[in-house]
Amino acid sequence: MSEMSGNTPASSEATGIARQETEVVLARPVRVIDVERPWVWLQLGWRDFVAARSISLTFGLIISVASLILISLLWQVDLLAYALPLAAGFMFLAPAVGICFYDISRRLERKEPLHIETVALAWKPHISQIAFMGLVMVLFQLAWIRLATLIFALFFGSQAASWDRFVTALFFSTDGIPFLIVGTILGGVLAALSFAISVTAFPMLLDRDVGAAAAIATSVHATMKNWRVMIGWAALIVLFTAAGLVTGCIGLAVTMPLIGHASWHAYRDMVAHD
Repeated sequence: MSEMSGNTPASSEATGIARQETEVVLARPVRVIDVERPWVWLQLGWRDFVAARSISLTFGLIISVASLILISLLWQVDLLAYALPLAAGFMFLAPAVGICFYDISRRLERKEPLHIETVALAWKPHISQIAFMGLVMVLFQLAWIRLATLIFALFFGSQAASWDRFVTALFFSTDGIPFLIVGTILGGVLAALSFAISVTAFPMLLDRDVGAAAAIATSVHATMKNWRVMIGWAALIVLFTAAGLVTGCIGLAVTMPLIGHASWHAYRDMVAHD
């Protein structure tokens, strides 16, 4: 009877091997890299920006102008306070926005011609997988906005957060510091999770014929293998993004291309080539 059972040692061993092979196939091999590599990525990113400055700057200016328009619209409808959680959640959408910069760096690496039309449509060959990843990041952004709204309501009541009320509550209230602490912790958890699943996923989907699940698994694997490096890289991304935002979003025209190009080199460094 034991031989008729599906839980024989041989079948259990075969199942374990099958599971192991599935895990190996799902997450591509990654490299353990030196903690100083992010500075190299920034250098290579700047090199790519200079080499394709007209195209890179064009897409950077589009991001900058779009950000200014969004802030202006929030100002017009007296919802400027929501600009801060949107800015804080920029990391959720930035990896998807960077597709054009990944493609520029990829074409420079392969010595392929650069045309603004082909770069703008770089997502088309892998539209379904990239769109799925984009949807995941949008859900992260929506979750963060909802969470930020709930945290504000928890500390300051359910009344709409106008700009004047937000500033007063934040800087002239005893609940301002606890609000910032709770918001930073919960936002940091969401940001860390979204960063882990996307840091190499979007460049990988652009570069290889893989599914979103494999790209996410590889990105998480690369982050876990290089967690010290990724903490530093995430901090640099936040720093450059903040620098772009505090200049009235004008600086995003340079900082976003720089981060995008550097992120391509981060992917090439961490994920083993086929």
